Amino acid sequence: MKAAIRRWRRLARDALVSGSAASVASTLVIAACSRIDARHTAAGTNATSHWLWGRTARKRQGPSGRYTLVGYAIHHASSLWWGAIHVLLLAGARRRGVCADDRVRCAGLAAAISAIAYGVDYHVVPRRLTPGFESHLRPRSMLAVYAAFGVGLALSSLALARHRRAAAAGGTAFRMAVHSVAAARPAPRPRRRMQR
Repeated sequence: MKAAIRRWRRLARDALVSGSAASVASTLVIAACSRIDARHTAAGTNATSHWLWGRTARKRQGPSGRYTLVGYAIHHASSLWWGAIHVLLLAGARRRGVCADDRVRCAGLAAAISAIAYGVDYHVVPRRLTPGFESHLRPRSMLAVYAAFGVGLALSSLALARHRRAAAAGGTAFRMAVHSVAAARPAPRPRRRMQR
């Protein structure tokens, strides 16, 4: 039971890291592309808040708490959802031995998740629940946003895997060092009593 709880905690932590990395990476690209395509850095992120504020959110250009922060919060929550799916699929593949720390397969899975996210965002959900930044970005910018999303998923998952390997190797090396020092330590000498 404890092992299962530890595994689910690790998966939740990994999903938080992976989704957050994808969110930050794609938001930076949204901001850069919004600056180029719409001449306002916050326009794309503001548009995502149309979930709550309706059409006025798509028209808002400058940064504001009401539109920009809410838009980012919605985007981040959505990214966490996709990050969780990515982590669960990656964990399943690793458990079956299909994707044991293989960079190409990890990147491929991240690209697939990003493509599926695009498909769901623009061809499955109602228009009211789309990300909204499409109203300010050109198609090539949209491609860049979803590519950055996939890169964020892939890089964070690879970094987490590398961290786990290093921790496991470090823990093993530390234990071996402690045992070798203990084994190599000379036996304590008996104390001599000083004669008077």
